[in-house]
Amino acid sequence: MRSKLSWLLAVVTAMFMLTPSLSMAQGVTDYSEVADWLKMSASQGKIPDGTVITMQNWQKYQQFMPLGMIKLFQGTYGWKMPADVQMPVGPSHVGGNLPETWVAATEKYGPQTDVQVLPNGHYVIKNYNGGTPFPNPAEPHKGWKVLANVFFSYVPAMYVKTPTSYGTVWAVDKYGDIAPSSLDVVYRLSDYITDKGYPKTENYAPGTWYTEWLMQESPEQARYTASLSLFYSDQESHPFPDTYVFVPALRRSLRLSTTSRCSPVFGFDWTNDDAKLNGFNGSTSIYTGKFLGDREILNLTLFDGKQAGTFPQDYDMPLGWPKPSWGKWELRPMAIDDVTRIPSEAAGYCYSHRILYADREFWSANWVDLFDSNNKLWKSIAYLNQIAPKAGGGYLWRDIAASMAMDLQNTHETIWSSYGNPNKEGALLDFAAPKEYFDGVKYGSPSGLMQILR
Repeated sequence: MRSKLSWLLAVVTAMFMLTPSLSMAQGVTDYSEVADWLKMSASQGKIPDGTVITMQNWQKYQQFMPLGMIKLFQGTYGWKMPADVQMPVGPSHVGGNLPETWVAATEKYGPQTDVQVLPNGHYVIKNYNGGTPFPNPAEPHKGWKVLANVFFSYVPAMYVKTPTSYGTVWAVDKYGDIAPSSLDVVYRLSDYITDKGYPKTENYAPGTWYTEWLMQESPEQARYTASLSLFYSDQESHPFPDTYVFVPALRRSLRLSTTSRCSPVFGFDWTNDDAKLNGFNGSTSIYTGKFLGDREILNLTLFDGKQAGTFPQDYDMPLGWPKPSWGKWELRPMAIDDVTRIPSEAAGYCYSHRILYADREFWSANWVDLFDSNNKLWKSIAYLNQIAPKAGGGYLWRDIAASMAMDLQNTHETIWSSYGNPNKEGALLDFAAPKEYFDGVKYGSPSGLMQILR
């Protein structure tokens, strides 16, 4: 019992603390290389269908890769592409992958959405009511508008993983040691809802537009440890989400301080500002963006669900890179955005730059390069948005099928997969979720955390 309590207290302590300074880490990629990448990738053509990118030919196609992916091929860090890596390239599936209700909301509300910059430098989104806020972001404040599109990008009204569905996280260190965890997840829209069958606004968490509930099922010593984040519509009054952690050994929840945005979620390589389906979990109030340009970037989007995700055999180890059996990579149109805290709020923040490679259809960040406070590349995170066939033809956004959060400086990694167990489903979306998970108070309020051990 004592060891379990000590372990849980260590986890909670880590959640409260800022991520330690990485000034002694051996990162060699400076932020100035972003400008070099922009020049190198300025002239893009196409990649012929059937191309297979390998260690022998990758340089021919580097103009279609994020900076962090290039570093993996170059072998700059401890994490590097395996010698036998293969990335087959197929046709792109761009357009028609979003629900009709989301597209309709974008067309209805997009023209009226605007931004106001306050004297304190904070940004306020005006007249947002659902859909993509700025379907064609333009100056002024184009970079911030791209950021807002990512922050409010499409997610289903209900995104649920239960003990009977599949969602597993593997923590991998530089020695090849692997520590698996399983999670229950209830990510839920509480306002700006466009999915069919839902009210536009739920009432279980007044004043919020989104809630995130996570609970560990394994390992046993972490079981029932849970977190809840509440995202408020009025981000000027609440520039940070409210985040609570339930500690089963204490049988109570603790509210985390605002400095916890840099803390790891359950000890993983995602911080609280990273752990969202779209690649950014901060706010649109005290962050801004600098638009860097549009590019065609490789991403794995159309998966073979029967083959993808079984760990570790379907991963190219030790990096944990998708094997060719997952499916074919494709070019996606992306807006490249450099996200930073506004100057008055930047002191003490862990990331000096967050480079978002934002898919211009989904507006989720399919890849993120993160720079530490010394402007050195620290992490690269892949968010692989999956589309799946829909009845009547075409495809529809289905899931974040996998995510790889790679700490390049310290050579450890966290891998998430929705697949890998043929006897279990992946994410349960909207009304496919069991009825019990529609209990908003239990899964979307601080008081609900106190129900976990009842």
